[in-house]
Amino acid sequence: MVSITSNSQTHPYSKPILVTGATGYVGGRLVPQMLDAGYTVRAMGRSLSKLEGRPWAQHPRVELVKADTLDAESMNKAAKGCQAGFYLVHSMISKKKAFAQADKQSVQNMIAAASAGGLERIIYLGGLGEIENPALSKHLRSRHEVGDILQAGPVPTTVLRAAMILGAGSASFEMLRYLTERLPVMITPKWVRSPCQSIAIQNVLNYLQGCLEQPATTGQTFDIGGPDILDYQEIINIFTDEAGLSRRWIIPVPVLTPKLSAYWVHLVTPVPSSIAIPLTEGLGVPVICKDNRIRDLIPQKLLTVRESIRLALQRIQPAQNSTRWTDAGAPFQPEWTYCGDADWSGGTTLQSGFRCRVDQPIKTVWQPIQHIGGSTGWYFANNLWKLRGMADRLIGGIGLRRGRRDATRLNVGDVIDFWRIIEAKPPHRLRLLAEMKLPGQALMDIELHAVSHQITELRLVTLFFPLGLLGMLYWYSIYPLHQWVYRGMTRAIATAGDGRLVDGPHTYVSNDQNVCRLP
Repeated sequence: MVSITSNSQTHPYSKPILVTGATGYVGGRLVPQMLDAGYTVRAMGRSLSKLEGRPWAQHPRVELVKADTLDAESMNKAAKGCQAGFYLVHSMISKKKAFAQADKQSVQNMIAAASAGGLERIIYLGGLGEIENPALSKHLRSRHEVGDILQAGPVPTTVLRAAMILGAGSASFEMLRYLTERLPVMITPKWVRSPCQSIAIQNVLNYLQGCLEQPATTGQTFDIGGPDILDYQEIINIFTDEAGLSRRWIIPVPVLTPKLSAYWVHLVTPVPSSIAIPLTEGLGVPVICKDNRIRDLIPQKLLTVRESIRLALQRIQPAQNSTRWTDAGAPFQPEWTYCGDADWSGGTTLQSGFRCRVDQPIKTVWQPIQHIGGSTGWYFANNLWKLRGMADRLIGGIGLRRGRRDATRLNVGDVIDFWRIIEAKPPHRLRLLAEMKLPGQALMDIELHAVSHQITELRLVTLFFPLGLLGMLYWYSIYPLHQWVYRGMTRAIATAGDGRLVDGPHTYVSNDQNVCRLP
């Protein structure tokens, strides 16, 4: 575990800390860490509804504010009364090819707002890469330029410069994930041999928070990176090892330009070309730390590339020496279900779902859910469930032999056949994580909503995160069978208590943020 501890009694900030880009990848993870450390945080984003949808939005020490860095007036209101601020925005996504000019305008508005609002410090996260290198991409040049503009302003600014950030949801990591999983043979530009000193997202967050707490970092520029300097081919090989994939054939060719490879990324992965192009254009330049001064000022355990990828993938590892063998395994939700990341992040998430309405109170409809699995079975196609359990045992899985610890109670961490309970909120929700042998990870989400005192809506959604091409083939090959089974299961659960269906079951695609929210 990597952490920097603080609390409201020890840190010197009595006023709110402004976090710009709070709905972004880094900002969305920094806000809860700062709240846990005892800070009052003013979370800023362009969409108030997106801010309100975050799991930390109701925290008593968070203030939500709608503002746009290109709107000077809104920035002035956002910064007013704050003591320090994190500048974590850039315009690569929103302004596409015009991002460099938009970045200049945005940072000037930030400086003006920080100065007028009385901010004592600004902390900015930029990018590595030598500015003197003629091959430096427009994206990285803009990152350097923003840092220079901030440090030339009246508010002391600390600049952190990072290379590839390793963490589920980051654009660089998702490009790595998709390409490696989907392409057994990879024809790449020669940048695949460029050295890169990547860093884990948790280490980045700790450095950001640490700069706020370490006065010696004020006004300084620091390179931040992990302990490994590897080329991209080596990083790809580590990813295949940790993801359980075979080593990829990697063939570097000199004729494939970064722009052409970016369009290939756009075709093969969900990462849009507006993000892929500026990122891949910077891959041909070495991005390594020139100094490590920050390691002495803000000591922490730096995760290796292997540790970072392992954490991002979050595969379930069997626990050792458990007091009860069925309790082995951690009752967590995988990081790929994290709410708030871009829709292309976390890998491809597939789902199948149904909903129906029944003329029974919610507590009555909950009863069959309370008893699901074990000796009760799954209410529909039980022989197929048994067959699936037998197949799982034949390939080395756990099958259905674990049953249930308790026939009536649902406790987080308990098992139900080859599922594990990761969330149980009677009479509203049961969430199960699959532990059978699969080419990916699967969740089953069963929700009840009271439409009226007598009418209840039941929703049953299965989510699947495929591992490579085999996972995709698995999902689509059994998709018709899944549709039949889960439709029947939805109907059977709804009517198990002698209820009468008044609507459905209908196909249901969940857009509810609670489906991806961490508990």
